[in-house]
Amino acid sequence: MAIERGQLLSVLGMASPVIQAPMAGFAFPDMVIAVCEAGGLGIVAAAPHSMEEIERDNGAIRSRTNRPFGINFFSHAAPVRDAVAERAWRQRLQPYFEELQLDAEDIALPTSPVEGFGEAQCSAVERIRPRVVSFHFGLPDADLLMRVKKAGALVMASATTVTEAVWLEAHGCDVVIAQGMEAGGHRGHFLAGSESRQRGTFTLVPQIVDAIRLPVVAAGGIGDIRGVRAALALGAEAVQVGTAFLCCTEASMRPGYLRALQQSTGEDTVMTSAFSGRPARVVANRFTRELGMHENEVANFPLAMNLIAPLVRDAAQSGSSDLAPVWAGQGIRPYGPITASQLVGRLTPVEWA
Repeated sequence: MAIERGQLLSVLGMASPVIQAPMAGFAFPDMVIAVCEAGGLGIVAAAPHSMEEIERDNGAIRSRTNRPFGINFFSHAAPVRDAVAERAWRQRLQPYFEELQLDAEDIALPTSPVEGFGEAQCSAVERIRPRVVSFHFGLPDADLLMRVKKAGALVMASATTVTEAVWLEAHGCDVVIAQGMEAGGHRGHFLAGSESRQRGTFTLVPQIVDAIRLPVVAAGGIGDIRGVRAALALGAEAVQVGTAFLCCTEASMRPGYLRALQQSTGEDTVMTSAFSGRPARVVANRFTRELGMHENEVANFPLAMNLIAPLVRDAAQSGSSDLAPVWAGQGIRPYGPITASQLVGRLTPVEWA
């Protein structure tokens, strides 16, 4: 079912223009439920999880709320193995493994740690029938996308340029998420040349609004009510917020990550490919300072994530954030302890109450 501009919130029954970003590894059912019950739209990150885990989360969410929610998938192509790049990146990482007394040779790269959207994921969507399915890195093949829409899902996808937004509209997307360069985590770019044409959220949003007829959601650097009001004034119908939700009590946060986030001002975030093989915004740390200059040597996305997995596990156990990614955008706001429901309230214009 096509959705007309101006209808996004009414179609989804949202009382607030706030959409919680997927945030794999941090936003689990408790957060999704809280956001939905507060009138926003919660989204589950499916990319790093098995379909069994996604169906389990779906059951948990539906047992506690009857509000619509979304599931997010990556739609990247299967990675191409590059033995030379993988070996070079192992060598770059070796000093860190030796420092932490980890064995890098035990790390294998037979499969991708994050699967793109394929038959298994599509079949799960057909069983679960979520109200919203969102994609990062473009859209899946046309036949898969058609099956998703036949299952009753509204399709959202990220665009980092006007060209990508126009492409998404032409290829069956229902709602475009305008992802500004301030956004934390992975850039959603998927067309050649897009990475060099990145714009800030409040430049990108009105350009996309003018270029397409679909509803537009603003994402990137939005962490308080001023950002929400600005995005809506520029033509967005909703905002997608990620980093601000990481400080909520429902977020699953390791101590080192949370400490790094709370101590950051947003000015010390950087864009790097060193952690995964694709550009992503993180809080600068020892890893980005020492390995950022070698990004051309990193293994292909997402296989590079396998190589740093032991460093991430060590960080979780030791409480350090020196060598693990702290995904974060430039809109960091040190709210302190706050529930997801309270945050949705703070981000909702008073006239919506």
